[in-house]
Amino acid sequence: MLRTSNQLLWSMIGLLLTIGGTFLEAHITTFPWLWSSHSVSIFSLGVTFQVGGVLLVGCLGGKNAGALSQIAYLLMGLTLLPVFSNGGGIGYVQLSQFGYLLGFIPGAWICGFLAFQARPRLESLAFSCICGLFIIHICGITYLSISHVLKLQNAFLISLSQAIIQYSWLQIPGQLAVVCAVTILAYILRHLIFY
Repeated sequence: MLRTSNQLLWSMIGLLLTIGGTFLEAHITTFPWLWSSHSVSIFSLGVTFQVGGVLLVGCLGGKNAGALSQIAYLLMGLTLLPVFSNGGGIGYVQLSQFGYLLGFIPGAWICGFLAFQARPRLESLAFSCICGLFIIHICGITYLSISHVLKLQNAFLISLSQAIIQYSWLQIPGQLAVVCAVTILAYILRHLIFY
């Protein structure tokens, strides 16, 4: 188990990774063996590294550091610091997609909990990241459903099924690619740091 000072350090790192990942779009290149016959092409995955930052701190810092970093992230964003993708402020609570941001807290916690249940292997780290991503989407879909029932600010602009497709299903392929990168990075770092 990580000491309290290490958990605080990892929570600060996780906060910075989440903020930075919010504004950094994820891309992928063509396969290296095609580079000689074709030029190197870069394609957008349609997502940012925000979720990657959330899951990486869980894999490296554990459940407490992961949850604490995301609580700090939400508090910063809700107190008018422009750390969310469209700025910040308490008005974000009225947006139907705010549930995904709320889901960062249990998502990071469950990812961190599962990541430290066994020795760090690619399979166990990937499983913990996928579980964390699943929790984020469950929280987001639940909040979407509640906001549609309560008719919050933008909930009535599109149907619930369209909102779920837009905020979850279209994001999952790109986020799974980010999960793969996080898994490999966490595996390497956990072995380099010897824990």
